Amino acid sequence: MNRAPDHTLEFLLAFDGRVHHLEKGYWIKFEIKRVEATKRRPFGLSCSFALHAPDGTRLVGFDNAHGVAAVGSQFKRRSRASDHWHRTENDPGRPYEFKDADTLLQDFFREVRRVLTERGISAAVVRVEEERK
Repeated sequence: MNRAPDHTLEFLLAFDGRVHHLEKGYWIKFEIKRVEATKRRPFGLSCSFALHAPDGTRLVGFDNAHGVAAVGSQFKRRSRASDHWHRTENDPGRPYEFKDADTLLQDFFREVRRVLTERGISAAVVRVEEERK
């Protein structure tokens, strides 16, 4: 069975290395690459999206760099996939169920807007920086 191309995924991959600078020194960094699909990365993506404070502290992030414990009970099985997100700067991570690139972007930006609103910061991008690969 051939799957239709996921144009949202291609759009997302184009963000690799991009930094969006916001007002008052806040910034969002995107890292996403295709990798070999494994149990830890079943969709064949290595990604990290993070909102940072002016001092560099990660305020919210979505990534798949490491596994995290299941939420709710010490007896719940850990997911084989390492997709997870950090709701606050002190959150060790909670599982995230990757559905598709569009949903990932929507979920990430919803959390970014939540954090920025709590701090009275606009989500408007004032400058975009492309890191050279």
